[in-house]
Amino acid sequence: MTTSTATAPPAAAPRKSTAPDPARARLCRRLARWGFVAPAVVFMLLFFGYPLVRNVVMSFQHYTPKTFFTGEAPFNGADNWSSVFQDALFGKALWHTLVFTAGSLLGQFCVGLALAVFFNRRFPLGGVLRSLILLPWLVPMVVSGVVWRRILDQDTGVLNTFLDTLGLGGHTPWLTSPGTALLSVILVNVWIGIPFNMVILYGGLQEIPKELYEAASLDGASAWRAFRSVTLPLLKPVITVVLVLGFMSTVKILDLILALTDGGPADATQTLGTLTYQNSFVELDFGAGAVVGNVLILISAVFAVFYLRANRTEGK
Repeated sequence: MTTSTATAPPAAAPRKSTAPDPARARLCRRLARWGFVAPAVVFMLLFFGYPLVRNVVMSFQHYTPKTFFTGEAPFNGADNWSSVFQDALFGKALWHTLVFTAGSLLGQFCVGLALAVFFNRRFPLGGVLRSLILLPWLVPMVVSGVVWRRILDQDTGVLNTFLDTLGLGGHTPWLTSPGTALLSVILVNVWIGIPFNMVILYGGLQEIPKELYEAASLDGASAWRAFRSVTLPLLKPVITVVLVLGFMSTVKILDLILALTDGGPADATQTLGTLTYQNSFVELDFGAGAVVGNVLILISAVFAVFYLRANRTEGK
């Protein structure tokens, strides 16, 4: 009698797990994020980081036109900084920069807000008028400066001719007198910046729900009370953006002042921007020009820090 022995089937090979490795997945996601961010980081380092560092280094060097041929720019410590800070023109330019920036921001914002509130109501040809008001902002600043220089000319300017026709005295030296030159430059810059303020603030007004004004009207609020209690609080984020962008663009203005007064008369319109230009490209003292440029960067950085901290506090 033959007994058959049952043979056990061979053991199946262990299956490999198809579940993704969490560590590897996290690494892939991190690499993907850096892959998207890397081009922007490289761009910022090349076109912003390197010039900034180079400008700081140059402010500690004796950098002259000879350096372009020899490549030699010996370090002179803080000589450039001390010579700039001891120069009376630097203090005057700093004060003019503060006055010019504050006056321009105040004028642009107030008139821009008034126009935004005005155009927030529907009326015939409102869109056409808004488009026409944008023209000063679209014209290059140098062109605007040249045109306004002709308008404000003491002898043949359109403004003085018009005032003379009205019998109001048409011989005001708008751009040639130290007493009126800075005010004239501020007014021209206000004219240029009004459209930008109006457009941004108008967009913010469009986002405020109309129901809030209807509720305020039912509660008996006047137009001024509705503006203070509804419009301004809800428009605060937009106002902050407008003022920050306006400050960043105004504090460094150069081309408009050069086209109008070239920093004169008697340095009455000399700002940090024009002083940087004068030191670097007129007196060919690139080290001193770099110092003034660094001061401008420092002022902008301090303003940006306060802005970010204020936004963070408001968000909390």
